[in-house]
Amino acid sequence: MILVWVDQSGGTPDPLSLEALTFARGLAGSSGVPLEAVAVGGDAMADRLSAFGVQTVHAVWDERLADFAPAAWGQCVVDVIGASSPQAVLAAGSDRGNEVMAHVAAKTDLPMAANCTEVEPGDAYVVTRLRWGGSLLEEARLSGTVKLLTVAPHALAAEEAPAASEPAVNHVAPTLSDADLRVRVTGREEPVGGVSLANARVVVGGGRGVGSQDGFRSLDDLAALLGGAVGVSRAVTSLGWRPHAEQIGQTGMRIAPDLYIACGISGAIQHIVGCKAAKKILAINTDPQAPILAHADYAVIGDLQKVVPAVTEEIRRLQRG
Repeated sequence: MILVWVDQSGGTPDPLSLEALTFARGLAGSSGVPLEAVAVGGDAMADRLSAFGVQTVHAVWDERLADFAPAAWGQCVVDVIGASSPQAVLAAGSDRGNEVMAHVAAKTDLPMAANCTEVEPGDAYVVTRLRWGGSLLEEARLSGTVKLLTVAPHALAAEEAPAASEPAVNHVAPTLSDADLRVRVTGREEPVGGVSLANARVVVGGGRGVGSQDGFRSLDDLAALLGGAVGVSRAVTSLGWRPHAEQIGQTGMRIAPDLYIACGISGAIQHIVGCKAAKKILAINTDPQAPILAHADYAVIGDLQKVVPAVTEEIRRLQRG
């Protein structure tokens, strides 16, 4: 069988984990084996995963796992591997997914391939994966009694199975040591209000070309008007204009909005890695040779501090009728 580790928050599966389930369902189908999932959070996850064709949910619960603990969550996966001997274990190629699977690999002494976009099953899997920030595709062979891999974010869209399943639930009591719980989340401080950058349908991005911290006011206004979120390039966070939580790119958030409006962003490959899954990209830049224009669907060559307020005012005019 193919096993997927499903990340979750508050009992809701992470969207990237649903992409990994979709990816794994195709792999399970081509291999002629069932699709199963392991999730921390008890029986509630079974209902949420039934639409994705999961046939068995290995539901792990321990009060010490109420929040993220990477080594402990990795041990939960190891326990399920030992009890069920899967052909492969997959997870989303998110920060948390890669971290948990790295612990699984270390605990089982198995190789792991990260950020895969394609898999051809066999005695050894032939995997295609992203390297060097997405600028290179590598074809590699993944061996091992159990293949461990993560799925590159937005390598494919999350899609429900043609017919929902009624998954069996296998309750798992994890075998955790004190060392497994040495690193864990003990509290959270959530941002007040606003739209999540990870889930926003519209993202207004700002780079060094915005000019200053105050220069982001026009971007904030446009994002609010469109019901979206503001994201930034690494240069902006390095200058201290905006927090790292808003950074888009290889070392920040990877987004997949319906529309990404990139303002004053040159388009270094590290940033493109984070925004290339956007359905449409509009670039606003004074430089007609800026690299981001090669990735944009639409472009406006001009001063963003004149263009963005003009766009905002036009949208308001249209809304007023």
